[in-house]
Amino acid sequence: MHLMSPISSVIHQGNPRSPLTCLTIVLAAFFSSSSRTNAGLPPKPDTVKTALVKAVKFFHENASSHGGYVYWYSSDLTLREAEAIPDPDTIWVQPPGTPAVGLAFLDAYEATKDPACARAALDAARALTLGQLHSGGWYYSIHFGKSNRSEHAYRRDLDGTLKTDPTPAKERSNTGGWDVWKKRDFKKNVSTMDDDVTQAALRLLCRVDRAMDFKDEIIHESTLYGLDALLGVQFPNGAWAASFDRFPDASPDPAKYPVIPASFPDTWSQKWPKDFTGCYVLNDDLTATALETMLLAWQTHGDERYLASAKKAGDFFLLAQMPDPQPAWAQQYDAAMQPSWSRQFEPTALCGRESQRLLWSLLRLTEATGDQKYLSPFPKALAYLKSCLTKNNTLPRFREIKTNQPIFFTRGKGGKGWELTFEEKRLADNYGWFIASELNEIEATYLHVKAGGKIGDLSKRSPDELTAQAEKILAAQDPRGAWTEPGTIRDASGKKTDPKGGIIASLTFEENVRVLVEYLKEKR
Repeated sequence: MHLMSPISSVIHQGNPRSPLTCLTIVLAAFFSSSSRTNAGLPPKPDTVKTALVKAVKFFHENASSHGGYVYWYSSDLTLREAEAIPDPDTIWVQPPGTPAVGLAFLDAYEATKDPACARAALDAARALTLGQLHSGGWYYSIHFGKSNRSEHAYRRDLDGTLKTDPTPAKERSNTGGWDVWKKRDFKKNVSTMDDDVTQAALRLLCRVDRAMDFKDEIIHESTLYGLDALLGVQFPNGAWAASFDRFPDASPDPAKYPVIPASFPDTWSQKWPKDFTGCYVLNDDLTATALETMLLAWQTHGDERYLASAKKAGDFFLLAQMPDPQPAWAQQYDAAMQPSWSRQFEPTALCGRESQRLLWSLLRLTEATGDQKYLSPFPKALAYLKSCLTKNNTLPRFREIKTNQPIFFTRGKGGKGWELTFEEKRLADNYGWFIASELNEIEATYLHVKAGGKIGDLSKRSPDELTAQAEKILAAQDPRGAWTEPGTIRDASGKKTDPKGGIIASLTFEENVRVLVEYLKEKR
């Protein structure tokens, strides 16, 4: 049974309206809004639904390029920006780019059943299928222009036709692993799991695949191909690496990547080794988002391999918890399951941010499976992390192994490179060195789930809070349906500009849609 009706049944429906009908709708919306304002009543569901559909239509019809999106736009939509400055034929996969916007569209469709929301979600999913690599996943961005497109091993032509995988069969059939993938022998074919790129793309495809009743052949095939890739590159202990450059016909060899618990190295260097030995990555929530993607895949397609993969990832989290007296987690581990350096400002250390995110993922896994073994790390981890809190109720991003001192970085001489320090002076501004504590919320949710409760029972906004947020969002929407805000954006030359009318942010759009959808569900 599907959670929603197939969007294929509505996206092609016409929406003929006579001038009289349009006038009636406009007047109804006006008097509905006026009545609410004068009486001080909460927004009516029809008012919220109208605003939600209007927002989706504006974003889809004006911000889209080839069905995809970037991070920021000038209010007049002449400038676009993501982590780089994209040309008009480039979209971004990395959230809050195309998959995140597409998921917001799909949420809006579920709440409104409006065909415009369905079309927008479907276009975003189809854009992703044209950016899937032969290795099975996605890179940070997708190019649709002919000159840039040839630089990547995309599986499909722009018309959707499948192309032959250029990777030699013998390279796909070896057992792979980070020692092979990190060489990037096939640079055009690098799928990244960093920053939730491949995982987010697959979550959108999974949900659209289900919404289409699994009848869109390209979306269905791309979804299963990508999930097969994630299964194949998962290590024997359940972890994933940052990237892979070929589709895996075989999984990494357990002899090279043994399943063993984490341990502390005898010594560690305070200097960056200029190498990425961390084959098992928690940094930027990589394995947490991969676990949750596999849970969604199982819930969507019912394939037990995806559930087994999610459980395997949970087992890795148990293995990766460091021993006393620092029972938390590092950003990355080497094949010997010891913390290791990543980038020049990501040292061998315990990590507050990733530890918190991982605990949330274990709670979701416990709820989905009913297996409370995934709650076993919580008592020690929570006690240790609480002992690391600052006076401002934050967690240092890094703490040194064994000494437990907070670690920071300053910029090197001439503003180049980074230098490790234990002092909070003149810190580099490229990183969040302190993280807001979520430990009270995590502990409350842990106790609730342990007692058999559901995470959603505690995560809902109160009715008053939800109403206040919905009213604020409605008031901020401009006549076009857009939400603008103050901000700068770079022009084509890279120069920061302060555009007239401000900027339009994909993340703000996604968050506002989420609140309005929640409001409609609450009222329903």
